[in-house]
Amino acid sequence: MKIVFFGTPQFAVPTLEKLLNHREMEVIAVVTQPDKRRDRGNKLTPSPVKVVAYEHHIPVWQPERIKKDQETLQKLRDTQADAFVVVAYGQILSAEILNMPRLGCINVHGSILPEYRGAAPIQWCLYNGDRTTGITTMLMDVGMDTGAMLLFATTPISILDNAHTLATRLENIGADLLLETLTKLAAGEIQPIPQDNNLATYARLITKQDYPIDWSKPAFALHNQVRAFYPNCWTNWRGQQLKIISTIPLCTDLEISELPEDLQKVLAPKLPEFVNRVGTPGEVIDIIKNLGAVIQTQVGCLLLLSVQPAGKKVLSGWDFVNGSRLQVGEILLEGKVDC
Repeated sequence: MKIVFFGTPQFAVPTLEKLLNHREMEVIAVVTQPDKRRDRGNKLTPSPVKVVAYEHHIPVWQPERIKKDQETLQKLRDTQADAFVVVAYGQILSAEILNMPRLGCINVHGSILPEYRGAAPIQWCLYNGDRTTGITTMLMDVGMDTGAMLLFATTPISILDNAHTLATRLENIGADLLLETLTKLAAGEIQPIPQDNNLATYARLITKQDYPIDWSKPAFALHNQVRAFYPNCWTNWRGQQLKIISTIPLCTDLEISELPEDLQKVLAPKLPEFVNRVGTPGEVIDIIKNLGAVIQTQVGCLLLLSVQPAGKKVLSGWDFVNGSRLQVGEILLEGKVDC
């Protein structure tokens, strides 16, 4: 089967690698976003997908606007590919492109459609506190993730999952599901299922406005915010920005049995105290030895497992307490984004 692969970030890499290693699949070209300037050196950096393609000596095309790039469009026509596989490519494909391959354009999407159509399904399912998510493969149409669904695979979401750990799990699930999809689609063993638009939800792009912590929100909501937008959420502390990297919500919504045994032993006896406590949102109300600071929220408390002070590396909650000499009674202030 002749494949053209469209993808850009790390999330797409396992699928590309599975295709490259499959004896019945031939990746004849890769389409990815143009190199971007990243990090402090501001150097042009290739996408993770481009790096893998170069390692396997696969032709790489990087149009700025694929729908209007006549050279790339002609190359795509000339491939006479059986399928275009699209995984987090980052540009919308035109009807002309969608109609080029024999089997169509197959997308690997990081949710169980029609929920969380759009650019950030993994982040928003965590933000909303979902307990299950998954991967959908679908036949693409001109809409935003509105095409007919092909296959599904699900995975549970644990209390300590964040956007990175969940994406890593989903990218590998998606790679396996894509191979199954291509094989069954070519054999006529899949009946595409139209999506019910009445059940659709939208996962918008993440912006810097989503990162500041508002301590007047409930503990579980803040925990979900921190893990959804990992590692970017922050609060004001001693006049500087303090990133909150990982947390545990100490509230009625916490199922203590989900935590590792060592954390259960420490936190179970203390949980009733924190669940019903009332205080000033953002106040350091306790420090748990070997773990870190406990912060009062609107409902329940939040244990800071790891943080990153401005200009420093990520620290465990306990190392942060010791290094900063954090005291009970200090106040972490709500983050404010400059307009």
